[in-house]
Amino acid sequence: MKAAQDIILKPIITEKSMDFLPLGKYTFKVAKDANKLEIAKAVEELFDVQVEKVHTMNCRGRVKRVGRYVGKTADWKKAIVTVSKDPKPGKDGKKRKSTIEFFDGMY
Repeated sequence: MKAAQDIILKPIITEKSMDFLPLGKYTFKVAKDANKLEIAKAVEELFDVQVEKVHTMNCRGRVKRVGRYVGKTADWKKAIVTVSKDPKPGKDGKKRKSTIEFFDGMY
C-alpha cells in the first residue's frame, strides 16, 4: 500500500476549483494509478476530515512546440473530493474537521 503523500500530490488552485470550496469540494492532483478508495483514505488521513464522494478524471497532457520540435507534457489525474459538512467522530473518538485548513483563507 502506498503512503498518503504518494497518492495526493498537490492541490489544484484555479478559479473554478475555488468556486467549489463553499460546497465542500476540494480539487487535488493525484497519482495516476490511484483509485477512488485510496484517494478517500489518503485525504481522510492527511487532513482529518470525513470524505463523502470522490470524482476522478484523467487529464491529457498538452502538446507543446519549441520551434520545429513537438513534445507533450505528461498525462495526469485529477480528483474532486467532497467533504462531509457534519462529520462523525473518527475511530479514535476525536472530532473530525468539516473543512481542510489549507484552503480556508482562499475564498
